[in-house]
Amino acid sequence: MTCPDVLLQTVYGHIAQTRMRDFPLGNPRLSVEAIGFRRWRVGACEAEVADGPLWLGVLLTPWFMNLMLLPAEPGALPAVPAGGDVVLALPGGDLPFMAGSEDGIGDYRLCSLFSPTQQFADQDSARATAEEILRQLFPAAVPGAPDPARRRLFGLAP
Repeated sequence: MTCPDVLLQTVYGHIAQTRMRDFPLGNPRLSVEAIGFRRWRVGACEAEVADGPLWLGVLLTPWFMNLMLLPAEPGALPAVPAGGDVVLALPGGDLPFMAGSEDGIGDYRLCSLFSPTQQFADQDSARATAEEILRQLFPAAVPGAPDPARRRLFGLAP
């Protein structure tokens, strides 16, 4: 799969115009936007892994903001137990992801960040929040800093 930005914006843009058009908790100041998608591999400490089998980023809609994990390669999504979630170790912390599926996209994993999205005054503030969340989850590497993957290997907190 190529970068899912356009696909997500197209599919969820259609959903916004149809199924969710009259949703009372939707924020009319927001529109559908895919933010900060990058290739990544579960367990990788880097913010981006060029050959990672997954796409990870934030999907913003008028009714939710979710961290989304989509396959870049077939079979790459982590398994999720029926009716449950799977906790994934991101560089900035561990987060629970649920299974999701949507026509036109297929299977994906999601972590709800905001639902509903009424607290956002406009698209710019919602986007800035999404970008800050991604910065927190994927902090820039600091030269000479301990490798958090090695700390996890020994059961230590990053």
